[in-house]
Amino acid sequence: MKESTKLRASPEQTAKPMTQKKKAAPPKHRTPLKRRVEPYIWLLPSIVMMGVLILIPIVTVFQTSFSEISKAGVFKGFNGIDNYLWIFKQAAFRTTLRNTVVWTVVVVGLSTIIGIVLGLVLNEKFHGRKFVRAIVVFPWATALIIQSVVWKYIINADYGALNNLLYNLGLIKSYVNWTATPQAFFAWECFVGILVTVPFVTFCVLSGLQSIDTSLYEAADVDGASFWDRLFRVTLPLLMPSLTVSTVLNIIYVFNSFPIVWTISKGDPADQTHTLVTYLYKLSFTNQRVGEAAAVSVVGFVILAFCASIYMVMTLRAEKEE
Repeated sequence: MKESTKLRASPEQTAKPMTQKKKAAPPKHRTPLKRRVEPYIWLLPSIVMMGVLILIPIVTVFQTSFSEISKAGVFKGFNGIDNYLWIFKQAAFRTTLRNTVVWTVVVVGLSTIIGIVLGLVLNEKFHGRKFVRAIVVFPWATALIIQSVVWKYIINADYGALNNLLYNLGLIKSYVNWTATPQAFFAWECFVGILVTVPFVTFCVLSGLQSIDTSLYEAADVDGASFWDRLFRVTLPLLMPSLTVSTVLNIIYVFNSFPIVWTISKGDPADQTHTLVTYLYKLSFTNQRVGEAAAVSVVGFVILAFCASIYMVMTLRAEKEE
């Protein structure tokens, strides 16, 4: 018998090379110039529109506020800060500044509180909920000028619907002058402002509530949380994005609101119920003081930008801390 011999390979033969050549990286292809430029081409119409409708008017207003403009609208040259010095010397302007702050804080603050309450109520299931939602949105869907005219008629001292209703019900013995003082006039304007602003806040809150996962409330119920615990620890923190948007937009809208104040009082009596928007309108189109009106507009722009920036920074900082 022949013995079978097994050939074994030597370690040198079985050893694999320790170093292998690295594969060359594929060449990097540069993005074609057309692909890099294409996004900016699509954005160009929006940028041009913003420049024409926003940037150019802002620059023009700033330029006009440092200029002397005749009553005929003729540019007579730059006069430095004379327009600003003039408006700050006017007692009516100082009253207007105070009114604008009160108007914005009261309308935005109370409409936000009422809107949150209505949003929580309308988020619950009950019979006729769709009908109630339609009623709530009605003031928001109606033009401000129409609502202002209606409320001016309602509170009229001579033939107003409010006096007529209360007199027929026997609640008053004679017609009441609801706007006897500037403060009363301004209070009614704030009331109308709140009435037309509440629907917007309500539906912002509703959209935020419907995006909250119901499992969070179920977990809170399991933990024995009360209604107030659920409200302040679950609902309101998760509503902050919606409330931030509605509050910032409301500050801008209410601060710049013109129809309500101008339709109801036109700033009377004696320029005591003006806001910045109606005051600069009167300066420009009634008194033909275009430069001074532009200065008032710049003051309002700076105040609004400052307040909105502070609110946004505080909100974003609070979100980061959480």
